[in-house]
Amino acid sequence: MPEIGLAGRVAIVTGASSGIGRVTARRLARHGATVVVVARRAALLDTLVAECRGDAPASFALAGDLGDRAFAEGIVAETLARTGRLDVLVNNAATSKHKHILDVTADEVDHVMRVNFMACVWTTLVAVPAMIRAGGGTIVNVSSFAAKVTPPREAVYAASKAAMNAFSEGLWYDLAGSGVHVAIVNPGPIDTEIWDKAEQPTAYTGRKYSADLVADAVIDAIVKRRYESTAPRLNPMLVTARWLRLLAPGLTRLGMARMDPVSPDVFARVRTPR
Repeated sequence: MPEIGLAGRVAIVTGASSGIGRVTARRLARHGATVVVVARRAALLDTLVAECRGDAPASFALAGDLGDRAFAEGIVAETLARTGRLDVLVNNAATSKHKHILDVTADEVDHVMRVNFMACVWTTLVAVPAMIRAGGGTIVNVSSFAAKVTPPREAVYAASKAAMNAFSEGLWYDLAGSGVHVAIVNPGPIDTEIWDKAEQPTAYTGRKYSADLVADAVIDAIVKRRYESTAPRLNPMLVTARWLRLLAPGLTRLGMARMDPVSPDVFARVRTPR
């Protein structure tokens, strides 16, 4: 399949104020795409837009909460109104939730699902008809390796990303022949501020990789029409974990339990009447 150029295209990148989203937005701008950067932190978006405009002068920012349906739908509508087109949608925005399930509230689950999954649905449902009318486009959903192999205390976060993956896979078939390409990128341990937002200590002590690897995967998904990739690619730890999960799930459960054991006190406090 021929590669697709990015010069002159219009791309929305959500979760762009830092980390993967910021690096991806800069990369798209350097390729000549007008970038619409979206996140809650307006000051950081303004700095990013100033950088992007050096390569893509028409780039702009839209600040708001993607957990709000009206705002999520509105970023697509406003992009179309201001530029007349939308070629690329990168659903990257996410909120973390590293917490034992007994400490998680229903409101927290609702918030994670709205930001990590429903925002992706809301933007996609508005973008797809516009892309079809224009002859095509690309949607890249930035998921997580946690959707493939779920670490301890990540049940809610992993569920939101697994929902994104299933949604994306369904779109492969629903949109076949439409000209709209949908891709999934599954980042592994990437060095972003998400690690600083963990509400409980994380057991992972291995290497954390540059967000540039994920940005590379996003660009490849657009330009080379790739359907799914993991970043970093062919990492021995991730490959082993994936195969163990598929072929020896019992060993996976044992390994996770040893890596990040749950104290008996956690359950004792539930069993003990107050």
